Amino acid sequence: MAEKEKIFNNGFNGILGNTHSMVLTALLLAAALVLSIIENMLPPLPIAVPGVKFGLSNIAVMYALFFLGYRKAYIIAVLKGLFAAVTRGVIAGVLSLFGGIISVTVMVLLLFIFRERISYLIVSVFGAISHNIGQFIVIILIFEGMNMWAYFPILLISGLIAGIITSTLLKLILPAFKRLI
Repeated sequence: MAEKEKIFNNGFNGILGNTHSMVLTALLLAAALVLSIIENMLPPLPIAVPGVKFGLSNIAVMYALFFLGYRKAYIIAVLKGLFAAVTRGVIAGVLSLFGGIISVTVMVLLLFIFRERISYLIVSVFGAISHNIGQFIVIILIFEGMNMWAYFPILLISGLIAGIITSTLLKLILPAFKRLI
């Protein structure tokens, strides 16, 4: 079975067993949370839109999606959103949750439609852009009446850059992640 086809099965449960799969998912969640904390400690990017980040914690979500299956990726994305709500407030949590769910959904759809004909880079870029679009939708709903559309192109460009960065970093640390299995 090709690596990307693992996304649509039940993850590694049949191969590695439930316990190993659960432990690996927990390790990926922990990695995502640590990366999120580290990224929040970095100085803000010099961009006109506040809160724009590289999305380093999404490396763990993408790994889960590519190698453990979409269910594990959704679990990590949802738990990351809950972590953001607890540590940074309800609005940050809702933004993270909605962006994460939209992002994983778009990546799953791309992988389902294109299977082996799509690169991790393209999946990552579309995931990052859709994450920003999901967050933008929430912001528009929260700050009703404010014209936020001027920020939309910046969010698209930052999503493109974040997708390239996270895909590149995933490729660099993939050998270390593969040793976990």
